[in-house]
Amino acid sequence: MNTLTLSSIRQILSGFSLKGLGIPALVLLITAMLVLPFPPWLLDVLFTFNIASSLLIIMIAIGTRKPLEFSSFPSVLLFATMLRLGLNVASTRVVLVSGHEGEEAAGKVVAAFGHIVIGGNYVVGFIIFAILMIINFIVVTKGAGRVSEVNARFTLDAMPGKQMSIDADLNAGVIDQETAKKRREELSQESDFFGSMDGASKFVSGDAVAGLMILIINLVGGLAIGIGQHDLSLAEAGRIYTLLTIGDGLVAQIPSLFLSLATAIIVTRVTTSESMTEQATTQLSNPSALFISASILAILGLVPGMPHFVFLLLASGCAGIGFMVLRRNSMPEPSSPAGIARAAAESGIEEPKELDWDDVDQVDLIGLEIGYGLIPLVNPDAGGQLMSRVKGVRKKLSVELGFLIQPVRIRDALNIDPDTYHIVLKGVIRGKGEIRVGREMAINPGQVYGTLEGVACKEPAFGLDAVWIDPSQRDHARTLGYTVVDASTAVATHLNKVLRDNAADLLSHDEVQQLLDKLAAKSPKLVEDLVPGKLSLGVVTRTLQNVLGESVSIRDMRTIVEALSEACGRTQDPDQLTSIIRPKLGRMIVQGLVDAQNGLSVITLDPGLEQLLHNVLQQSGPTQNMVLEPGLAERLFAALREGARSVEEQGHPAVLVVSPAIRPWLSKAVRFRVTDLTILSYSEIPEDQMVKVIHTVHAESKK
Repeated sequence: MNTLTLSSIRQILSGFSLKGLGIPALVLLITAMLVLPFPPWLLDVLFTFNIASSLLIIMIAIGTRKPLEFSSFPSVLLFATMLRLGLNVASTRVVLVSGHEGEEAAGKVVAAFGHIVIGGNYVVGFIIFAILMIINFIVVTKGAGRVSEVNARFTLDAMPGKQMSIDADLNAGVIDQETAKKRREELSQESDFFGSMDGASKFVSGDAVAGLMILIINLVGGLAIGIGQHDLSLAEAGRIYTLLTIGDGLVAQIPSLFLSLATAIIVTRVTTSESMTEQATTQLSNPSALFISASILAILGLVPGMPHFVFLLLASGCAGIGFMVLRRNSMPEPSSPAGIARAAAESGIEEPKELDWDDVDQVDLIGLEIGYGLIPLVNPDAGGQLMSRVKGVRKKLSVELGFLIQPVRIRDALNIDPDTYHIVLKGVIRGKGEIRVGREMAINPGQVYGTLEGVACKEPAFGLDAVWIDPSQRDHARTLGYTVVDASTAVATHLNKVLRDNAADLLSHDEVQQLLDKLAAKSPKLVEDLVPGKLSLGVVTRTLQNVLGESVSIRDMRTIVEALSEACGRTQDPDQLTSIIRPKLGRMIVQGLVDAQNGLSVITLDPGLEQLLHNVLQQSGPTQNMVLEPGLAERLFAALREGARSVEEQGHPAVLVVSPAIRPWLSKAVRFRVTDLTILSYSEIPEDQMVKVIHTVHAESKK
């Protein structure tokens, strides 16, 4: 039992730290000063400590570059105020109890400050002390309190806008998630700080009022006690207690003035990378202002009756400082490029800058360059919604395609027209468009019942006919059958199409590794057996890029990895692996092509044409080397375009079903020749899927 008790005591003692005892010790000291009588020598020590701490606080406030660097200031201000008030109570007790004993009854510090202010004349000393009180309470404290109140209100009002700005920078790729989290924490701390400063400024104003009341109590009470209890004359009691009262008040008011000034410095600081001294020195070094001030002082110095020497001396000083500043500004800094070039020219040695990897910029994976006329679209304060639209596009595509779409870097480009934007992938422009800010785009979907007044244009994503109209025409345009979108939506729709069409280019080794790691968290053995034992990461990446290139999602990574594990023993070729994977994803592929009755309407090739393609394939060898006779190829593509158009006019998606052998070649051949045509093989259609042939493609030559 004793052993257990000793170990518990050791464990408790090991949790204590001397750093954590400072504030509790200060609280106990303040409590003791409020209750217990202190000897004069101890008061001297505490008064000196109070002055030193107030000097330390104001020096820290002057050197602070932004308020959050001194975020503990409200709490420090509270304890400093309580320490000073505790000293006032302790010194008041000593003054009233032992004041009749002489001028040093409350300690040598109080007596010394009293003599300094009074200077042999008690009335003048009292007036000087009253002026100090007025400066502290009316000027510094009142001003700091008002600034704190305004800062707190404006900081809270600006929080939503700052939060949106952080989200906008994160969506645009300007900052990463960690930086955004840090900025949000700083924003929260800033609002808490100015809210605390609004309350802490009341400590300072209350302290100034308390100091004035303590002065009156000490003076009136001291006279009453000296005359009534210690039989002092009115003159003697007035001399002793006035000196003690003013000395005690001055010892308290000087630290109070320092803290009030520190409060004002903190709350009036503009957040920059410079301290207050550096900021003031830089901004006050204005040659024009110095020369004008020197001229005015010189004119005043020449006026008869003025002290000529003083005014002319100050005018010369201002002019000299102005010339020094002007000369310093005209000379380049030694560390600047101009300064380095100048030093090299003077020494006769040219030092060319050595190139390094920092001079080679990496291209952005996804970029959106906008002309300066489109900047309002990305400014949330001006009602711009492009940032949120782009974020929505990324989220939607990431869910549909099955991997995370990288952030879109939005930047203004002065080398393009003001109302133009470029969609850039890997440094290459993949889409262009022209937008009119403040107007809306009325798109003709194919059948409308009237015309609109506006600027005719082409919808940038799909090339449909459209008109830029005023927002007031929105409802009228919709009644005529137009599809109306705002400028941000038009850009986002174009971005969505470009990213979807180029999904394969957006998938790299890093994204594939992330997908495999995510799958390994649930099926570790499945991933471990495949990569890198059976297939390299590069082969898997290329295979997934092929799947995405044929507009198939890779969300079902488990099925894909299982299919790769089964097929890797037969082939390592990404194209053949793609053909093996697609039937496994048949239901997912067909899901978006069936109609409301779960039927699949398809196009087929004429049996003779399909057999001809088979024969050509056998003669050509590998699928990618298959070459058709030009006339036959042109007839085939024309027939496919006509068939796709006919099926879409019937309200069905254009789906061509062919044999598995020719599907890979035909898919690549028609990808950019016949838009919106999906090519499936017979093996990719689930066995229980209802299929209806609604069109057959013929490619006979015209006679």
